[in-house]
Amino acid sequence: MTRARTVVFWAAAVALLIGHVIVAWHSLVVWRFWEDEAFNLTVPLNLLDGLGYSSDGALSGSTITPFDPRISTGPVVLLPVAALLATGMDPVLAARLVPLAFWVALLAGLAVIGRRIGGRWAALLAVAVPLAFTADAGFSPIQGPADLLGEIPAAALLVWALTLLPRRAWLAGLLVGLAIQAKLIAALALPAFAIALWVLSDGTGWARVRDTLRRSWLPLLLAAVPTLLLELGALLSLGFSGYWQHVRDFAHFLRTGGQGDAATTVLQKLGTLADSWSLPGFLAVIGAVIALGLAVTGVVLRWRDASAADRIVIAYALAAIVGALALVGWWATASRLPLWVRHPAPGILAFFPVIAAAALWAVAALPRRKGARVIGIIAASALAAIIAGGGVAHVVSTYEPRTTLESQRTALVPLTAWVEANDVEWLAAEPWGYAVAPIVLTGAHVGLFDAPAMADVPRLTTQPCTTETLVDAGQYRICAAP
Repeated sequence: MTRARTVVFWAAAVALLIGHVIVAWHSLVVWRFWEDEAFNLTVPLNLLDGLGYSSDGALSGSTITPFDPRISTGPVVLLPVAALLATGMDPVLAARLVPLAFWVALLAGLAVIGRRIGGRWAALLAVAVPLAFTADAGFSPIQGPADLLGEIPAAALLVWALTLLPRRAWLAGLLVGLAIQAKLIAALALPAFAIALWVLSDGTGWARVRDTLRRSWLPLLLAAVPTLLLELGALLSLGFSGYWQHVRDFAHFLRTGGQGDAATTVLQKLGTLADSWSLPGFLAVIGAVIALGLAVTGVVLRWRDASAADRIVIAYALAAIVGALALVGWWATASRLPLWVRHPAPGILAFFPVIAAAALWAVAALPRRKGARVIGIIAASALAAIIAGGGVAHVVSTYEPRTTLESQRTALVPLTAWVEANDVEWLAAEPWGYAVAPIVLTGAHVGLFDAPAMADVPRLTTQPCTTETLVDAGQYRICAAP
């Protein structure tokens, strides 16, 4: 029996690895380079051009914008991209290798924390959860793990922070700070780490609170260091008046999410989340209920007589539950934010797998009497089947027809030649969307067509020109300024 289980385990592990490799490969070299990736790429490109840590400001007036608050992917991701670009690497490959490296780190971290929680099967289940999750629907997706976005790097850093918290809380704090500077939304995970530190602290009552505070001050201080360094750099670069305007712009972006009033409801958001697992939404809901139910049951049953190892697992489980609720709850209740599951994705990718692993751990805590453990085993098996089914469906979906990077590059050959021949510095995207990435790939700066700064700038569009057509590549064309 033991040998049969070993064979089944390694067969499942190999299948899971193949699935992850397929999705990662398509994300790296097959799928199109899309507008948010291109917008983020302007920062490392400008940095290498001597323009400082600046975007092209396509959403901020279409002028070079230092420390642009609309660039929510942070320097933890963009500075390594700049380092790769400095080697002369292809811009798209350089842009995507960094998030892909964080994806590998995320999976490795989930394997480590999953094994600590419930052994090798829990590790396998934890690593499978991100493969089942899909965030590629809608207008602001995560196409795949190599997209130049901050959500996956933030999730990877949060997972490793949670993994290291019991023994190296100071390093965990620093990693949380880096996660915040990968994607600001990671700051909502701070209560999760506070709960974990409280569980790991000694004593009862106020004595436990004091021990929690004693354990927390250094990690909290180190969590603030990356942000303080970035803001110091912004102050020195912008001067006091420029920095004050930067703070005001950032506060406005933080209040609105940069999207105005999307007028969405909690039920719409939760429905979108349920539909983001490559399976019918009701199956995702069943899986969530099973995972949360088992994890909470395990915490309750083990709480009173928890061993040192159990306390660590309880800390992981409660932190994951609080972290998931914080990010998903914020997104679901923020009525101004659109139905983009990408927003809570750092919490989904970091904490949902830990909850799934804790669900397997909880089965062993169930009493044998009255069939409780048998029910637990059946529920855990159903959870694993749902996650596996989502992963398989996600892998299959990677082969569906979509715009490819190769076709995108081919269509841009005449446009790039025209930009280089005419020494064009700026092009305006009309409208925001499919026209943005092609501009960045031609080597020009990208602005938005309706910005006053773009009044006399040629437009790149996918639509027919209403002015003189300067160059037509079929899929894309450049039109004279109106």
